[in-house]
Amino acid sequence: MEIEIGKVTHYYNHLNVAVISLTDNLKLGDRIHIVGHHTNLTERIASMEVDHQPVVWVKPGDSVAIKVLDRVHEHDKVYRIVEDMTEHAPA
Repeated sequence: MEIEIGKVTHYYNHLNVAVISLTDNLKLGDRIHIVGHHTNLTERIASMEVDHQPVVWVKPGDSVAIKVLDRVHEHDKVYRIVEDMTEHAPA
């Protein structure tokens, strides 16, 4: 199952870093799926930064920079892949 958690707001191609504006939580080790007109990328979060500082967990409203394996584009949607239904219980 996939839950939409945000969208790409910027991509730094010389660093392979995507900036994501979040609408849900994200933590190191989560698997994400980035989807757009020219994008279909699935990977596990290995590093994240907020204001150039490494973080292990981010919350809704944060903008987080993550290292990605391939090019992504502004406005691509970002989904967290939920492997266990207990990871995201309805509020």
